[in-house]
Amino acid sequence: MTAPVFVVEQLPDAKEFVLDGPEGRHAVSVKRLRTGEEVVLTDGRGRWAPGVVRAAEGKDRLVVGLEPVHEEPAPAVRITVVQALPKGDRGEVAVETMTETGADGVVPWQAARCITQWKGDRGLKSLAKWRGTAREAGKQSRRVRFPDVADLATTKQVAGLLAAADFAAVLHEDRDYDSEPLATVALPDAGEIVLVVGPEGGVSPDELAAFTAAGARTCRLGPSVLRTSTAGTAATALLLGRTGRWS
Repeated sequence: MTAPVFVVEQLPDAKEFVLDGPEGRHAVSVKRLRTGEEVVLTDGRGRWAPGVVRAAEGKDRLVVGLEPVHEEPAPAVRITVVQALPKGDRGEVAVETMTETGADGVVPWQAARCITQWKGDRGLKSLAKWRGTAREAGKQSRRVRFPDVADLATTKQVAGLLAAADFAAVLHEDRDYDSEPLATVALPDAGEIVLVVGPEGGVSPDELAAFTAAGARTCRLGPSVLRTSTAGTAATALLLGRTGRWS
């Protein structure tokens, strides 16, 4: 089994580090790590260092002997998913599985047909949950570069992201619509790919018009219609394979 990952704000250029606080408590009291076991410390932004446990102290302190710090390069092709707000906890499910799969960025989107509304304190709490989910899923999947979860975006802001991308697509569920298969559409060798996943009620005609005017193509994943909480994960997996990141 690969070594468990723990997050620190900044990796020190030192041979020893004390992991304490919530991460130390998780290592000592939940994972029950002991002397001699391997760990990985990361800042979640690509910098990481392997280490070996030297001592577990109390309930929340882990003394780690560190090897030199490494830097994972940013991917040549970056994949960002614009995720319309699903109902209930399906948003967190989407963020979790997209993180585990390998998405580089997630943009929550308040689409016209979203039932869920992020307003006031509720919106701030929901955004914090998405970001916490990305962090925990990044640790679980042994990533050292976690996806960015952006602030809630409007349709106009999403159109701006699409216009700036090297490849942009709206996943469209209508079989009769003139859409291209995502499995065969031409992709860039480098740069930013942005995918839009609509809500349960679909992308509205006005939104689709704004996105295509910004340069986005309409693409389909396959013959079946996926939930909004799973479409982004499936599309990310397909693109990771096609761009060589899973090779």
